[in-house]
Amino acid sequence: MNKYRVIGVDLAKSSNAVVALNSNGRELWRKTLSRQKLLPFLAKQEPCLVALEACSGAHHVGRQLQQHGHQVALYPPAHVKGYMRGQKNDYNDALALAEASLHGRLRPVPVKTVEQQDALLIIQQRRQLKEEQTRLGNRIRALLAERGIVLAQGVATLRRGIPILLEDAENGLSITARQLLDRLYQRYLHLLEELSWYDTQVQRHAKQDETCQRLCEMPGMGPIVASVVQGWMGDGHQFTCGRDASAALGLVPRQYSTGGREVLLGISKRGDRYVRSQVVNGAQAVLRYAEGKDDALSRWVIRLKARAGHNKAVVALANKLVRIAWVIIARGEHYRARPAEGC
Repeated sequence: MNKYRVIGVDLAKSSNAVVALNSNGRELWRKTLSRQKLLPFLAKQEPCLVALEACSGAHHVGRQLQQHGHQVALYPPAHVKGYMRGQKNDYNDALALAEASLHGRLRPVPVKTVEQQDALLIIQQRRQLKEEQTRLGNRIRALLAERGIVLAQGVATLRRGIPILLEDAENGLSITARQLLDRLYQRYLHLLEELSWYDTQVQRHAKQDETCQRLCEMPGMGPIVASVVQGWMGDGHQFTCGRDASAALGLVPRQYSTGGREVLLGISKRGDRYVRSQVVNGAQAVLRYAEGKDDALSRWVIRLKARAGHNKAVVALANKLVRIAWVIIARGEHYRARPAEGC
């Protein structure tokens, strides 16, 4: 019988705090180990549950520990903070992880495979480039607005408009402004080229990955949204049902209830903001084209829009899409559009 119920590890670049607790929560030992000595030391321990923060390098360490027979639980740092005792230090961090694992109420983050990390890396880099492209486009528009030139929104407008402005000698732009505008424009084109490469990689992954192919059968799920949702959800087994997945993504009402009086507010907006925004964008597209369709989902969201308004209908549809995505990912099913009653 394993005398260690759980080992909490506070990962760091060089110094790692390790604490072992038994099933009663009693501390058995504590150590400080370097990154080079951490894995060999844990590999010698009897198989048990090892709790880590879901931080940089945790998935790699988790995979190594699983190979040595350990169970691995990765916990979001924000959720572990509630288990902190005393002041913050490495040992208290490790102790909080171990106690959170013993408590058993926190939902762990699944350990990602190398392939899942590669797919997620492409999505993350694409997201950063997209944000940089938006900032640079706004900077170019601001520069032109200072000189009395206003361009409409959109990437195509910038790509068509900037060369015309650079060739127009009568628009009042100084030589310095033209030189700066040209350099910003060239950087903007380079970002668009980089984004095109990442889009191609996402498309390729979506075609090769069987789960992404099944997700793309859903309404509102293209290759990008499907890859984002799959990268966030993993295999989906950390959730017991689809509502747990939508709640983890912040698409359920925020509750402020007391004394038996239930008060439901706007959505909680928990979880990954980028994933939530992508799902909501997909729901926007579904609602935009729902008028001419006769399936049950389209009819339902049209009735909801008429009763509750556009924004609430979009959020409710996003909630439903996450639930459907969980069934497709966790249970390996295909999307089947249900016909509306009477059709």
